[in-house]
Amino acid sequence: MVRGKIQMKRIENTTSRQVTFSKRRHGLLKKAFELSVLCEAEVSVIVFSQKGRLYEFSSSDIHEVIARYFKQAKGGQNNNIAVEQYMQQLMRGSASMTKQIELLDASQRMLLGYGLSSCTSEELQEIESQLVRSLSRIREKKAQLWKDEIEHLKDKERLLLEENARLIEKLPAQEKDIVPYRSQSSQVSDIDHVETELFIGLPEMRCS
Repeated sequence: MVRGKIQMKRIENTTSRQVTFSKRRHGLLKKAFELSVLCEAEVSVIVFSQKGRLYEFSSSDIHEVIARYFKQAKGGQNNNIAVEQYMQQLMRGSASMTKQIELLDASQRMLLGYGLSSCTSEELQEIESQLVRSLSRIREKKAQLWKDEIEHLKDKERLLLEENARLIEKLPAQEKDIVPYRSQSSQVSDIDHVETELFIGLPEMRCS
């Protein structure tokens, strides 16, 4: 079956446009990989979807490839400015991540009880609420683990009882009828019921 020629214009149907984007993007990145391997070419591909999601492929460090492109492209001065702006953007992103890590570290220290002297009463109340919620989740998780362990042991006990019943069924008939061993306590009880009589004098003088 001959495949119809696709017109190069925007696909109006949203679902079809998303499917086509996914297929063509995958094919583009695959071709870029093959080109880099087969021809030892330095290849970098950057794709932004309609919703702004980033997809990329690079045979080497993509930042070095971008810097190399700006150096060799026309208008070197403008390109150097663009590279500088891009590097500044990366530095701002790195600084933002560092700040977030510091805030998370400070929050963790407060939850562990350190550095509370500078907290207000509202902040302490919020920390206490967080701890109460965390403790509640921990107890729920612990209870669930114990419940699962109990169920596991019950299943194991059931399997052992079934196995024991199967082994008893395999015993010879005469062994199944063996009288259980009588304990010493039952033997002592039988001795207590023996009647005895005490006679004084010679044997012939005993009377019934």
